[in-house]
Amino acid sequence: MEYLSLDIEIFSQEQSDILMAMLEDYPFESFEQESDSLRAYIQQKEYDGCKADVEQLLAQWGVKHFSTRIIEQQNWNSEWESDFEPVEVTTADGRAIMIRAEHHTPPEGDVIDVVVAPRMSFGTGHHITTALMSQSIAEMDKTCDRALDMGCGTGVLAIVALKSGRAKSVVAVDIDDWACESCRDSALLSGVAESIDVRCGSIDVVASERVDAIFANINRNILLMMMTSFGEMLPRGGKLLMSGFLVEDVAIIRSAAEREGFAFVAQREREGWAVVECVKC
Repeated sequence: MEYLSLDIEIFSQEQSDILMAMLEDYPFESFEQESDSLRAYIQQKEYDGCKADVEQLLAQWGVKHFSTRIIEQQNWNSEWESDFEPVEVTTADGRAIMIRAEHHTPPEGDVIDVVVAPRMSFGTGHHITTALMSQSIAEMDKTCDRALDMGCGTGVLAIVALKSGRAKSVVAVDIDDWACESCRDSALLSGVAESIDVRCGSIDVVASERVDAIFANINRNILLMMMTSFGEMLPRGGKLLMSGFLVEDVAIIRSAAEREGFAFVAQREREGWAVVECVKC
């Protein structure tokens, strides 16, 4: 399985954020942002099927220079891990969350220590929405017996929920095989493997079950597609935390949630990205 890196020259943070949100509608699996570039990773066979549409999108948003390069599978883990830096997040009550790889020095004190296996999967804490969701989960006002991390990536949100005491168990679901493998490894590294049930697939692998809270950091279109299932899975009082979309999309997400019996509770935003919290009525 060969992966391709799409390297895009950007001229502003706003342009980078918009492009990332747009590209998430295609089968891109991970993103890296730098001051003057955005790097998007995708399986080569998937890129071949959307290449024309992606290039048209880049032209529409003023991209003048971009290039692609093949990344050999055997080099991926070492390349990703060598660039991986720890991420620190602080909750409203001052509690710290550290998201790190195994080779980083463990934190001291009362810190929620999330150790991930940073492979080819989205959600290592470096993206703003993962950090925002981690804060929102750790700040939940009650503990749930069973939560769903939909689109789990490396498993950051599931691990935060468990280690912050906001969930007793989590079912973590992702459509990507690499993400599921990474999530299992991250659960082991973080010492919570016995509390995470990792499943590979889409919402259908869990839609018939009931959970007390759902964490979904995906993208706008997939969230809209899954909203009915979210409404069916949660009991009255169940929490739904969603991200992966821009602030300008909050109204669309909120409206779809309300049609499925959810009430809007709160909104958190940073640098144009948003988290929306709802509760089932």
